[in-house]
Amino acid sequence: MGSIYAREILGRRHPRVGLLSIGEEQSKGNALTAIAYELLEKSGLNFVGNVEGRDIMSGKCDVTVCDGFVGNIVLKFGEGLASHILTHLKIHLESNPIAALAAMIIKPTFRLFKQKMDPDEFGGAPLLGVNGACIICHGAANPKAVMNGIRVAGEFITHQVNDRITAGIQENSPIAEPAPASAVMA
Repeated sequence: MGSIYAREILGRRHPRVGLLSIGEEQSKGNALTAIAYELLEKSGLNFVGNVEGRDIMSGKCDVTVCDGFVGNIVLKFGEGLASHILTHLKIHLESNPIAALAAMIIKPTFRLFKQKMDPDEFGGAPLLGVNGACIICHGAANPKAVMNGIRVAGEFITHQVNDRITAGIQENSPIAEPAPASAVMA
């Protein structure tokens, strides 16, 4: 699902798919990641293997696969880290006249950086696997974020992402078997 989204919406021709785990080696992780690894290897996707948390933003992969619980933690950690960095950067740049002057000179660059880090610019993320366009916005979303979330939903519909996901699942259905309950709960 993420690979199709990356191809259709983000414009990645052959999205690289990584499985979030505690190490790059295939043997790393729990029972659920071991099963996911095997399925991703058989899937025909451009699977690059396990990736670690530090790899998520490195460009090593375009799509990071994990369960929803872990994904939500990663997302909120990223938001908090970006906010923390911007806050402390501002404090230090305003701490003395030379730093303040330097900040004024590179203010356009900071503005672009802040825009790239601003979750309101993205609006929301699609909840893939739902039969329809469902965009999840942050609980503290402001009007700008909601407007951009609606834009994301429009792109999702225009690019027929759900239809393409359904076709992709049907292509890969022979490799997928239900996971044992013990693996899902591990």
